[in-house]
Order: sequence, then C-alpha cells, then structure tokens
Amino acid sequence: MKANTSLHARAEQYLAERRRLGFNDGTVAYSLRGFVRHIEVVRHRGALTVEVMTDWARRDSHGSNDPHTWARRLKHLRSFARWLRQFEPLTEIPDHTIFGRIDERQAPHIYSEPEIVDLLAAARRLGPATAPRGIVFETLFGLVASCGLRIGEALSLRNADVDLRQGMLLIRKAKFGKSRQVPMHVSTIEALRRYRRTLDRAGEPAEPEAAFFIGTRGRRHGLPLGKRQVHRVFVELREQLGWRNRGDHHAPRIHDLRHTFVVRRITQWQKQAVDVDQAMLALSTYVGHAEVGNTYWYLSAAPQLLAVAGDRFAAFAAHTEVPDA
Repeated sequence: MKANTSLHARAEQYLAERRRLGFNDGTVAYSLRGFVRHIEVVRHRGALTVEVMTDWARRDSHGSNDPHTWARRLKHLRSFARWLRQFEPLTEIPDHTIFGRIDERQAPHIYSEPEIVDLLAAARRLGPATAPRGIVFETLFGLVASCGLRIGEALSLRNADVDLRQGMLLIRKAKFGKSRQVPMHVSTIEALRRYRRTLDRAGEPAEPEAAFFIGTRGRRHGLPLGKRQVHRVFVELREQLGWRNRGDHHAPRIHDLRHTFVVRRITQWQKQAVDVDQAMLALSTYVGHAEVGNTYWYLSAAPQLLAVAGDRFAAFAAHTEVPDA
C-alpha cells in the first residue's frame, strides 16, 4: 500500500461498490473503517498481511477473548482483501482456519415480554423533562419491536412514510434496495399518534419530508436521529436494566427486537396450529427478507420454537399411538 490515505480511498471505493450492488451492511462498513484507523495508528507500511489483520481482529472493542469473535471480525476483511488484490497483488488473504470456522449466523437474544416492557418504561424516563426525548426513544424501540423493523429502516422514516389513517408504514429502499409497505397493529398506530401529538405540542417539524424520529436537544435538535446516538442510549438502558444475555452475541442488541418479533409471530402460529409453511412467505415479505430461507432460519435458531414444535409433536404422538399388535 503506497499510503494510508490510499487504503482509506480503496475501502470507501469497495463500500461504494457494495452499495451499488444492493448491500446495505453497516457492520461491514463499521469494521472496515475501524481496520483502516488501526492501520493508521500502528503506522503499517506496505502490503496488507495476515499478521496485521489478525492483530486488528483480536482488538475487539468489548475486550473479548473469544476466538469466535475474532473470526467474525476477520471475516469482514476477507472479502475486502480479495477485492483489494486486483489493485495490490501482494495483499494477503486470511483463510478460515486462523481462529476456527464460525457459524454464519449467531443465535439472537429473544426478549421476554417483561424485558420489552421494562425497556420502553426506561426509555420513557429519559430526560430532560423539558424535551420530548423520552417518548422519542420509547416510540422508536416500541416500533422496532412491534413491526420487526431494522433500526436503519425506522430511522429512515419520514413523516410522509407514516400513514396513521391507513395504519401503514412505507419502508423505502431498505436492504437490497427493496421497498415495502408494513401494516401496523391498532395499538402501534395509537402509540405513533400519541408520539406525533407530543412532538406537535413541542413545536417540532411536521413537514412531510422531515424525519419522523428526531433529536430533541443540543446541536442535534430537530435533526434525524443517528444510529450511533441510538445505540449509545440503548447501551445505557441495557446496563441500567441488567438483562441476562441469552444469545450468542456479546450482549442483547437493538436488532434482537426484530428477531424477537419474528420468533413470537411463529410461536403464536404454532400454538394456534396455523400451517407455518403457508404463512412463512407472508412473514418473510412483511419483515423484508430477500429469501424466505432467511425466515426459516429461526426454526433452528430459537429454542422457543423448538420447544413449541416438540410439544406439538408429543401431543400428536400421544393422540395417534396404537397398542402393540
């Protein structure tokens, strides 16, 4: 690599090409930019080596000593290294054996109903009392939980995208560049109406193209909420609530609210003896999965679904059992 700025430019070029292909993976961008900063800090010169990549992978921001965490971080660099090799032939590509193979997807933390209630109550209490900050975060987390949205989809909503008369959200060009309409439950519609009334009383912007979720204090007042700001608030609330982690990630995440929505919907269908296979395509479309197989993944990833399926099978076996001949 001729200069560190060159690596930065290549990384941004790579991310731009991913976006043009329909990818919208903030995790890859976050990791790759973090790697570029690491290269600048350690003042690495020359071609990228496996050694410098693995050194970065071990420096997890959470101080993890888990090789699986390092392997997942290294995975984000592997495709970039392959792409970079067309410009820098001496670039090394880390293989899958360095920290061991990893599952493509980790089991999520599935929130219990009391945990979601506690999260929304804690968000509601956020100060200051003179600004509607609490209801902004309460409504944001509640919308993600009740509609299974990606956090980026919720933050991208404009006032014009939220139709409270028809009870419909318009999600514009989400992951893979697809748009979709999301019907809402009556309780969600009422919560959004309450939120909008509160912002109207506070004199916050209501123009059709203004962001639906906005900052309410400081320099971010009236501007769209940013992901970093939201994640920072979520981490504060998570530490305050002291949840016990039941997933494979380092801690419960905002995205796990989306996972929880899918699992609870399938669980209800199983309890109601709904034909899950028939209903799965509709659910996959609702949450914006590119392939229905991504929705079926939950059947093996969530213990709750395995338990319900096991109970149904046991009841079926008991009902159909016949005496030995």
